[in-house]
Amino acid sequence: MADPSTVLSMWLALRLERPLLIEGPAGVGKTDLARAAAEALGRPLVRLQCYEGLDEAKALYEWDYAKQMLYTQLLRDVIAQEVAGVTSIGEAADRVARSHATFWSERFLIARPLLTAMQSAIPAVLLIDEVDRSDPEFEAFLLEVLSEYQVSIPEIGTIHAAYRPLVLLTSNRVREMTDALRRRCLHLHLDYPSPARELAIIALRVPDVGDELARHLVAFVQEVRSMELRKVPSISETIDWARSLIVLGARSLDPEIAQDTLGVLLKHQEDREKVERRTRELVDSAMRH
Repeated sequence: MADPSTVLSMWLALRLERPLLIEGPAGVGKTDLARAAAEALGRPLVRLQCYEGLDEAKALYEWDYAKQMLYTQLLRDVIAQEVAGVTSIGEAADRVARSHATFWSERFLIARPLLTAMQSAIPAVLLIDEVDRSDPEFEAFLLEVLSEYQVSIPEIGTIHAAYRPLVLLTSNRVREMTDALRRRCLHLHLDYPSPARELAIIALRVPDVGDELARHLVAFVQEVRSMELRKVPSISETIDWARSLIVLGARSLDPEIAQDTLGVLLKHQEDREKVERRTRELVDSAMRH
């Protein structure tokens, strides 16, 4: 259910082969946009979930040391033959070093999301989700990888992307992204949808909901979002609320059922208490809409 500005931003990111930084409140569909783009383009979706402490080994690649040790045990007889007849440790080391490439090859390389996207046999959609939760050092590392779409592995060499992936970075603005990252990306801001668009989303995701109930709950949620809350309801929570009301057999919204199910919509007790005090007023307003 993308609007024209979202579609245009995605199209430009594709044509210019530039990363797209998507910002906005939690739950407005930033991650789902990547999923929808991959589905529409027929591309695999590769997701890197960011968090504090994320490092290169978890994002790019790491060596399978256990597999290397297993191969060493299996090939010990071959190694013994290689060093047979040597008279010094140095000479033995030189002979074993000739097999260095055998144990530092791609068969022992574990590709993490960034490398997986660059090695994909077809163009991929690379989702770097919640990049604002990562450390500034990791953000600096991303700049190097995304500027050239290549990675240098000391034991192997430089690996270039077979195809440049469509890179989407999402941010809930837990921390401000640097100007260096913003300069390298196109920018898109996603906000909560208008009532008409949210109604269309509900109809798509919860087809069993009746028109009357859908209109009432969307109008109720729109009013709740205008309140001073610790966390306003997201689109996904509106969808969950609609499904919950259907399970309960509701055909319209009334104050009692709205108050009983506020835990689906609101995730902090202080928010729930604020809305509970105005439940009847909000329901009446929603039904007038």
